[in-house]
Amino acid sequence: MTDQSKPPAGPQDTGRQRLTEALRKPSRAQAIVGVLLAVVGFAAVTQVRANEVDSTYAGYREQDLIDVLNGLAGTTQRAQAEISRLEATREDLQSSTDARQAALDQAQARSDTLNILAGLVPVTGPGIRITIKELTAPVSTDDILDTIEELRAAGAEAMQINGQVRVIAQSSIQDAEGGFYVDDTLLEAPYVIDVIGDPHTLAGALSFPDGPTQRFEESGDEVTVDELNSLDIEAVRQPVQPQYAQPDPSQ
Repeated sequence: MTDQSKPPAGPQDTGRQRLTEALRKPSRAQAIVGVLLAVVGFAAVTQVRANEVDSTYAGYREQDLIDVLNGLAGTTQRAQAEISRLEATREDLQSSTDARQAALDQAQARSDTLNILAGLVPVTGPGIRITIKELTAPVSTDDILDTIEELRAAGAEAMQINGQVRVIAQSSIQDAEGGFYVDDTLLEAPYVIDVIGDPHTLAGALSFPDGPTQRFEESGDEVTVDELNSLDIEAVRQPVQPQYAQPDPSQ
């Protein structure tokens, strides 16, 4: 028996049901179509925004565009001028730094030289070692003085005796019982004089005819001269403040 109270579904109801069912359970093809539509929509929005940006100056008159370009050109020129100024400042600072460093290096080199000449610092370098042994007579202080002067004339840069006393321009030598004094320090034989300088030149300054070596031997002493590639002079002096000599202010 047929139910007459519920009318048969019409075409409109059938289409609505299909749409509802598709939205509720989309097929694979429908999902792909949905994704493609979303991509197309995103591309359209992006293109619209790009067109809006590109059209920023679209409404400008020709004179307005010229003014904008002139403004940009002026800004570029000012930026370039600032870059040039900063580069010039950097070069000036670098030049000043280099000049300052050169002055410091020169001052340091001069200080090192004066410290060596004044005997204030230990030094090392090539040189000779002179050993004088008394055989039949005491060593003459005159012969020691002549030896020191010959070595200085030959370019001696530093000198010490018996590893105890640094010999400098102001050093004094005096006779003493059993030896001699160098700057109030008593030294006794054998005497060992260490000298830094060119070894061959220094050795030659002692061995010429009637030179120091010959005079020591004639006095009954034995002299040995060794040329060394490296020699350490450890004896130093305490700095002394000049009492009378002062720098010339006119120099």
